[in-house]
Amino acid sequence: MNIVDDHNPIEHFQKWFHEVDTAHPEDEINAMLLSTKGLDGFPKSRIVLLKRFTWEGFIFFTNYNSEKGKAIAQDSKVSLLFNWTRSNREILISGKAEKLPENLSEGYFESRPEGSKLSAWVSNQSKVIASRKILEDRLKEYETKFKSKTIPKPDYWGGYIVKPSQITFVEGDSLVRINRTTKYKLQPDYSWSKDIYYSK
Repeated sequence: MNIVDDHNPIEHFQKWFHEVDTAHPEDEINAMLLSTKGLDGFPKSRIVLLKRFTWEGFIFFTNYNSEKGKAIAQDSKVSLLFNWTRSNREILISGKAEKLPENLSEGYFESRPEGSKLSAWVSNQSKVIASRKILEDRLKEYETKFKSKTIPKPDYWGGYIVKPSQITFVEGDSLVRINRTTKYKLQPDYSWSKDIYYSK
């Protein structure tokens, strides 16, 4: 099994991400399960896409007016789960989600294809729409509005960075049926503790 001797979980993540991407290709390696505390008090989970990770945390983009955006505004504590089944690896991240600075969200929005930019204007996330035709009409409306123009980022759309306080790496061995778990916890001085244990 892979052993990471340092106490930096981001380096551990980077190593696993690269290994899985090259040796154990997943259908969507950057797909992660985002869990929040719903507005009704119950946990809510949905798949979002990791767009970038830095030494500070893990970045994704969404509509701030979506259910998850409203849930984060109410309680910023979230969890992320990467489940890479083909490589028998799993990563669970606990932390707090913070909005990215506006200039960083704008920079990423500018890099998106035109269709994705338009969808950010058209989609009214987490709200019921009476028919598909309403979406099609809204798309035509914005295609006309922004024809031959730069499509700006909507004010209600942008990025979050999840700054971790705990990251757990689980690697299974299908031959001996033993899981190796490495758990990192952020300490008050911003160093990371590291514990390793095995389970069947």
